[in-house]
Formats: sequence, C-alpha cells, structure tokens
Amino acid sequence: MRLDDHRVVITAAGRDFGRALAIRLAEQGAEVFLSARRLEAAERVRDEIRGRGNHRVHAFACDLTDPVSIREFASGVGRRTSRVDLLVNNGSRWLEGPDLLSATDDDVVDTLASGATGTVLTVKSFLPLLLNSDKPDIVTMVSACGAAGHDRSDAHDAFYAAKSAQAGFTEILSKRLRPQGVRVISLYPPDFDNGDPLSEEWDATPRRSDGTLTAHSLVECVLFAVTQPRDCFIKSFHFEQA
Repeated sequence: MRLDDHRVVITAAGRDFGRALAIRLAEQGAEVFLSARRLEAAERVRDEIRGRGNHRVHAFACDLTDPVSIREFASGVGRRTSRVDLLVNNGSRWLEGPDLLSATDDDVVDTLASGATGTVLTVKSFLPLLLNSDKPDIVTMVSACGAAGHDRSDAHDAFYAAKSAQAGFTEILSKRLRPQGVRVISLYPPDFDNGDPLSEEWDATPRRSDGTLTAHSLVECVLFAVTQPRDCFIKSFHFEQA
C-alpha cells in the first residue's frame, strides 16, 4: 500500500478524520497538500507529519464556503506541483439537531456551502491538476446521511441536504470522468470512532463485528481503493450501521 509517488490533496485536514488521513497517507510515503479553514490548524498537522520524518507536506488555508479561498488553495498547490494524483473531499460542516427550526439561517447556509458547493468547486479547481496525473482519483467522504432512506442520525436536515448533494454530484461525476481515467470513489460511513492515529489506541482498539466502525478501518478503505489496478473502478463504500 505504499504511496511514494502519490501527490495527495486533503481538505479539512486540521483535525479529526482529515488529520488522521493526512498522517496515515504521509506514513505511506505520499506527498501531502493539506488544508484547514484556519492556517494554524493545517500547519499544526503539517508539523506533526514532519516530526515523523516526512517533509513532503504542505499546509494551506481554505474556507470551503468561499470560492475565492478554494481557487487560491488550488493555485497554491499548482505552484508547487504540476499534478495531483488524489483529491480527498473531506471537508463538510457538521450540524446537529433533528429539529429544522433549531439552526439559524447562517448555520444552514454555511453547512450547505461547505459540504455541497465547496465540494463541487474544489473538484472544479483541482481537475486540471488531476488530469495531468496518470493515476487520478477523487475520494469524497459523503456519510450515511447521503444515502437514500437513511434516518438514523441526529444530524440537522441541512447536513442531510449537503450530503445528498455530494452523493448526487459524485454519482454523475463518476460516469462523466471515467472516459478520462479519473476514478471517483465515495464513502458512506455512519457515525464512527474518530481515533487519534498517533495514539496507542489506534492499533490496539479491537475492530469487531459488534463494535463501532473506526477511522482506522475507513483509512484502510481509502488505501485499498486507490491502490487497486487502474481497471478497478470502486465507485462507493456503503457500511452497515451497528
């Protein structure tokens, strides 16, 4: 599963699963371009990775609700590399509350903008760099909330709407980009255990059939999909909710 020749872009990598993915992909040898809404958060993860021996990591600020910020992120990456092999759309604001009236209008706008509009514009901005690769992949962390009929989350309706938009976008994108050799892979996890990849618990936590899905297993799903031969197009991972 080595990724020594991969150049990887990850959005919202300043904490939680984005951070875990950045650390683990860097451990596999990838050159990582990571972003967070606040530059300091991205730089903190960059420094964690450099402290573990991989200096091929770069930090950027990117607000997924701001088209200018997204374009500047892509331009910044483009000044450092002529290609991107893997784009991970990890960023999307979480909004909790099963009552539609519980969120402000600003909360709704921010949630939809970061998850839906932000994903579309990020792919649009990075697509030229992806098309320069001979192994381009787009991975989107959708969520079970984007699967038709799912109703077991306490997420707000706006979060469901954002994830449904991501699901529809990646579905059509997979078909339209396949002739150009771009694989579009979507993950639909339910709530999962977001462990710290630098902690002892990362490898020690049991991953049993009666337990909660772990970030460790999700990272391995991503690694599995992007290291398959190029004739293998894995469109999506759907997970049973315990």
